[in-house]
Amino acid sequence: MLFVCYPKCSTCRKARNWLDENNAQYTERHIVEDNPSFDELKEWHDKSGLPLKRFFNTSGMLYRDMQLKDKLPQMSEEEQLELLASNGMLVKRPIAVDGDTVLVGFKEADWAEKLK
Repeated sequence: MLFVCYPKCSTCRKARNWLDENNAQYTERHIVEDNPSFDELKEWHDKSGLPLKRFFNTSGMLYRDMQLKDKLPQMSEEEQLELLASNGMLVKRPIAVDGDTVLVGFKEADWAEKLK
């Protein structure tokens, strides 16, 4: 399993603790130092079944500074994916990728159901 996170993020730390407590095998990847690529994001989006907006860190300062709430509706899916691939701080975290399962954000019940 790939675990994409930002180490300073409290939600990411909770998710990592949950993975460790459940003896999950994972490779950790720092979302800013090794930002997901356009192709990875497109694949994860397709597998997740989630709306693309769920991949944006809507509570982040960069999201607000760029006024993306107003801009995203006018952008194509490709433009949104390119934007996400340009800066890890725009991407919602943590992300867990395990085969065809992609989880964005940490909700313990969802992780327990889908990663056990």
